[in-house]
Amino acid sequence: MVRPLGFLVGLGFITALVFAILTTPLSNEENVAHKFHEEPRHLALSSDGLMPHWDKQQLQRGMQVYKEVCSACHSLHLVAFRDIEALGYSEGQVKTFAKGFQVPSINPDTGEPATRDGLPSDYFPSPYPNETAARAANNNALPPDLSLITKAREGGKDYVYSLLTGFQNPPANLPAELKPGTGLHFNPYFANLNLAMAPPLTKGQVTFADGSPNDVKSMAADVTAFLVWTAEPKLVKRVQVGWASVLFLAMFSVLAFLSYRNIWADKKH
Repeated sequence: MVRPLGFLVGLGFITALVFAILTTPLSNEENVAHKFHEEPRHLALSSDGLMPHWDKQQLQRGMQVYKEVCSACHSLHLVAFRDIEALGYSEGQVKTFAKGFQVPSINPDTGEPATRDGLPSDYFPSPYPNETAARAANNNALPPDLSLITKAREGGKDYVYSLLTGFQNPPANLPAELKPGTGLHFNPYFANLNLAMAPPLTKGQVTFADGSPNDVKSMAADVTAFLVWTAEPKLVKRVQVGWASVLFLAMFSVLAFLSYRNIWADKKH
């Protein structure tokens, strides 16, 4: 009798706990903010779907946007310069690109901190020497590293694209407590609607050698595609290997079944 009673008490406790969690309302401020928050818009890329491929021209444009705009505040500390050879660059082009960056070093004569031209083996450097300097330059906000940003944020590439193109003036009916303060900018795709990053892209900000469109949406799509690649550079290869494995297993299954039928064909049940 004790065990069934204990089970019922435990079940009742769990039910009450789940009910409390599901019915507890958010704070008033969170409820109000949710009304102005928007879900990320979908960005279609060639790397989507069951048969993905990299649009190398778009990835090169995206890397240019990162270098000319985003690298002023954001690092890519998990990406080496030599990795961009996979985007269609030659070894010489990679060396030239790496040389355009200054990376931290040590003066061999004095032992003092110094900088030098980047090498293909170096990683994309941070624009700031440390976190304190980064916060001081950004209204106490720490610019995140972008290496894995499309994997680290809910919504992935759609969120990144929507955030880059979502800056706008606050709605007239936005409550005073939710209006952006000094140094903040309204963006309905950001969790609390206001973020320290100013709109990073403006029309015509980057000029592409192939004459591709350089409006805000096009540049945002290009740099987002590039960040999808930095987060998972082996994505296309992984999917190709996956399909090859499925095909192999399917053929093996058919051969195994035919072998089974052949071996047991003359056996009586």
